[in-house]
Amino acid sequence: MPAQAGPQALPGVKNIVAIGSGKGGVGKTTISVNLAVALGKLGHKVGLLDGDVYGPNVPLMMGTSAQPKLVGENRIEPLEAFGVKVLSVGFLNPGDKPLIWRGPMLHSLIRQFLQQVEWGELDYLVIDLPPGTGDVAISLMQTVPLTGAIVVSTPSDVSLQDARKAIEMFRQVKVDILGIVENMSHFVCPHCHHEIDIFSTGGGERTAKQFGVPFLGKVELDPDIRRGGDTGHPVVLAGEKGEHAKSFFALAKAVAARVEEQNAAAPQDFLRIQ
Repeated sequence: MPAQAGPQALPGVKNIVAIGSGKGGVGKTTISVNLAVALGKLGHKVGLLDGDVYGPNVPLMMGTSAQPKLVGENRIEPLEAFGVKVLSVGFLNPGDKPLIWRGPMLHSLIRQFLQQVEWGELDYLVIDLPPGTGDVAISLMQTVPLTGAIVVSTPSDVSLQDARKAIEMFRQVKVDILGIVENMSHFVCPHCHHEIDIFSTGGGERTAKQFGVPFLGKVELDPDIRRGGDTGHPVVLAGEKGEHAKSFFALAKAVAARVEEQNAAAPQDFLRIQ
């Protein structure tokens, strides 16, 4: 196969949005899963690619573990859950056995998951990146043109320190930043209904202002959100009026607006009109 000359657009896929973070444990996959399903609930055609090859949690959170089928000539057919097309290395390497791969093998896997998959017509392909600024993120950006990236952080100073590194990484590789999401922003006591700032609060918004990027919103720390991920039943399935789903639908609308704004501002030569 000849070497590709730079990122190649995916036929039929209008927008590719990467969800990244500077560190693990900030709820990046929770954001990715609920964002993808919420966008689907809002009427968009959505795909979700689990790019976190070392910790593929999307199968658990989407409640599906079947193996994808091969169609045509070495083409992969993604699974579907809750109206979202889904692909994860966790489907191919189930259980607790780790994937111990280095750079070249990871690059080949990412290219295959993007270019040899029958994604069909999609308004959004959401890609859940592994934490940090390593091989997978770089391979992704070398393979397809991204519409933009979303950086997820908790409001704590430790998390925000790493989020700033993620912002700078995306900027260095010339990927537009759609905005920052502050996850685990606050906890509402179920007894007194008082907001408790377990991981501090407001740090995501301050960081967005500091770096001149949009602040996309806050998602609360809530047992029902965690439970939805653990049981493979994302909290957004309750719909826009669901008590614990409102912040995700607000986020989905903010992301859709930012993507539309980003595409409108892009030179015509770089718009991926399918």
